[in-house]
Amino acid sequence: MAAGSETFMALGLLEESSKGVSGTPRMLVLIASVLEKSLQKNEKLLEKSGREDAITIFHGSRSPGLSIRQYIERIFKYARCSNSCFVVAYIYINKFLQRTDACLTPLNAHRLLITGVMVAAKFLDDECYDNAYYARIGGVSTAEMNRMEMKFLFSLDFSLYVTTEVFMNCCLKLENEGGKYQNGDADPRLWPRRRPARQR
Repeated sequence: MAAGSETFMALGLLEESSKGVSGTPRMLVLIASVLEKSLQKNEKLLEKSGREDAITIFHGSRSPGLSIRQYIERIFKYARCSNSCFVVAYIYINKFLQRTDACLTPLNAHRLLITGVMVAAKFLDDECYDNAYYARIGGVSTAEMNRMEMKFLFSLDFSLYVTTEVFMNCCLKLENEGGKYQNGDADPRLWPRRRPARQR
């Protein structure tokens, strides 16, 4: 079995791979963990700097009652999209934040997540639900979902293709940032393998 397949299996990205104790694929738990850490870090930075976050269409009036992990599990349960959509959504969200100079906060994280997953599912999966269904999953109106999708796509310049290398690097990054083992080290099976230097 190739190293990439082993990594995807360990992270719960292949259908035959085992799920976590809660029935949630391991990669989704890692994404939730990394996003929650990012929220905590950003809240402290905004508080310390006194800077106010720019208000966007993705900002809610108050923080949702669900944690990021609960929200991801809700999306996973009802959207029935491929597990890879969550990794690609994470990549899209990071790209969106870089391009808009925004930061992830409790007021925008959930809406960015549901939008990112929906866009990823439309791009990656053969079958997916419509915006109205994703709006119900996400707890927003269909009109809001439509506006968020358009803002998200234009902010990404409709550039949705993710290379295998970017996807794999993202998986490794998530594993290293969110998947610490008891001794504090990431799973050695998921460390990048050295590639031979390219000959010119």
